[in-house]
Amino acid sequence: MQATVTKEKKWSIIDLINWGEDYFKKNEFESPKQEIEWLLCDLLNYKRVDLYVNFEEIVSSAKLAVLRKWIKKRLNRMPLQYITGNTEFYGNKFFLNEDVLIPRQETERLVDLSLQYIENIDKPNIIEIGTGSGCIPISIALKREDAQILSIDISNKALEKAMENSNYHKTLNVRFSKVDILNEIPNGKYDMLISNPPYISAEEMQDIMIDVKSYEPNVALTDFKDGLSFYTRLSNIGSDLVKKGGNMLLEVGANGHPEKVFSIFDSKEYASLDYYNDYNNDKRILRIKV
Repeated sequence: MQATVTKEKKWSIIDLINWGEDYFKKNEFESPKQEIEWLLCDLLNYKRVDLYVNFEEIVSSAKLAVLRKWIKKRLNRMPLQYITGNTEFYGNKFFLNEDVLIPRQETERLVDLSLQYIENIDKPNIIEIGTGSGCIPISIALKREDAQILSIDISNKALEKAMENSNYHKTLNVRFSKVDILNEIPNGKYDMLISNPPYISAEEMQDIMIDVKSYEPNVALTDFKDGLSFYTRLSNIGSDLVKKGGNMLLEVGANGHPEKVFSIFDSKEYASLDYYNDYNNDKRILRIKV
């Protein structure tokens, strides 16, 4: 089904909100009003409140043409962030495409904890594994200009997008490098290791939302096995990468995954293990003290 925004009619912002809410509702979207608000905010470079402050503003025919294309893509369940090519993470804008995972709000907890654990370290040296869009290291770098961060990924295309975001934010203290962490060990010892690795099992991949499975890069979602490969690897090489007394902060999955990851690290000789809840109150961040 195609959107029916016509060229002849003069469309104000509020007209489009009302039409879009009804249209997305008819097409069985869970949050129809949020769908059209998201698209209009990006189209007009407005915050949500601006849409309603300027509700009588007439939207140009050129922008309506873009909106029609975007709505058609959304009807095919392409994620909004890929349609507009950007998203917000930790209060900052990040450019995206289908080569990188869409940053989730709950991952902001990982950034907060990282900043907390390096608070008293002068010029901290950090390694981040599986950078994707670069949202985690860049968010840290913007808060700690004295930090030196190495971010690695196996995907050249993901690294290109991460470097684009780093250039946009002018974070000169972040370096990017292609490394296959399952088979290689980066040089150096670090004060902290951070990672949000692929943790969805091959079995669980069968049941995830079509928006995710059809568009986000599988290599960033799953290890194509049991969802534990990266944690097992990091448990084996963590003490080689992190200084004694330093920390690893790892995001984990749901449905029994936190307990499985805890057991992997608990079988090794690390100083201590602690879990932190994310902002949805789910057990999501494991801290391993080396």
